[in-house]
Amino acid sequence: MSETNIFQLEAAALQEQLVAWRRALHQIPETGIHLPQTMNYICQRLEEMGIAYELHEDISCITATIGSGEKCFLLRSDVDALPVTEEADVPFRSTNGCMHGCGHDMHGTILLGAAKLLKAHEKELKGTVKLLFQSGEEVFLGAKSAIAAGVLENPKVDAAFAMHVIAMMPVGFLMTGKQAMSSVNGFKITLTGHGGHGSMPELAVDPINAAVQVYLALQSLIAREVGGSEEAVLTIGQFAAGEASNIIPERAVLQGTLRTFREDVRQRLVKRIQEVVAGVAMTYRCQYEYEELFSCSSVFTDDAVTAAVEKSIRKILPAIYIQNSAHGMGSEDFAEITQRIPSSYFMMGAGPEDAAKRLGQHNPRIEFNEDVLSTGAGIYAQAAMDWLEENC
Repeated sequence: MSETNIFQLEAAALQEQLVAWRRALHQIPETGIHLPQTMNYICQRLEEMGIAYELHEDISCITATIGSGEKCFLLRSDVDALPVTEEADVPFRSTNGCMHGCGHDMHGTILLGAAKLLKAHEKELKGTVKLLFQSGEEVFLGAKSAIAAGVLENPKVDAAFAMHVIAMMPVGFLMTGKQAMSSVNGFKITLTGHGGHGSMPELAVDPINAAVQVYLALQSLIAREVGGSEEAVLTIGQFAAGEASNIIPERAVLQGTLRTFREDVRQRLVKRIQEVVAGVAMTYRCQYEYEELFSCSSVFTDDAVTAAVEKSIRKILPAIYIQNSAHGMGSEDFAEITQRIPSSYFMMGAGPEDAAKRLGQHNPRIEFNEDVLSTGAGIYAQAAMDWLEENC
């Protein structure tokens, strides 16, 4: 048996166990940064493998280490879910009102698989592999909280790698890019007027009217203050006001997101959004409040780490097709790690065999191809071992 095939073969032998782990995690989805059932399940599996770990209970984050040495390579998987009721026709469907609609149960399983593979080859590691099971990615709080808790220290992480399964992409297809995903700023705008009777709008201050003008003005920022090459998207996803047709309400609320790649564009637009809201509110005699809900940097990958990871991937999948053009307006809080540590990020095709069933992330009927579980575990293990071999 050649060394380059060890992880591929051993990972394939784990497939049945990986499917069982994935389906168990799929049935206990939890949202945010408090995932007690998920953390308990992962801790049990790590204990069974004899892997030392640390549970940061307040932020539902687990770090585990395998091997020892000066250099440290981080493998990260997010494990939180979405507040979506599952509609997929699968026997292991979630019934608690939440759902792993972005594949994070797949991620957690893949990292557990890699842990088992690496533990079996611990004596061969030329340094330390740190595993990070992270909460709160969907709310852009997990990575920041984990970093604040010191997960990049003790031992200090030198490079990092993460993957994300994509249900729209077929199995056998991987994608990466220099700036694979954009930054995001989530915001909430509350406009407060003076309620009144619908028959006498002149005696009221209508926050709906002001909110409509705010909406239009914000879209004009993109149309008239952003260059075509600056790549920015501003979306208002919530517009809430009023409870009856004949009542002018006291307030209107808008919530939205700003996404871009360049930090200077990001900061400029955040400032301009607040200026526009203040100006429109004053014009239409409303009070206003601007609140930042969350923020996250763009995923920025390191050329050297990505090249090393791609080399490792080809040891597991020699004929794999890798596209180096990932550059989309989705966001991912692994970005906070990429901004601090040389990192690589890949998207891995995990679509069902039937192309008609390949749905976008966060869809309540989404399904993922479990065949990629063993492949992903093998890739993680191979990448970690190879990077340490080349950098220690």
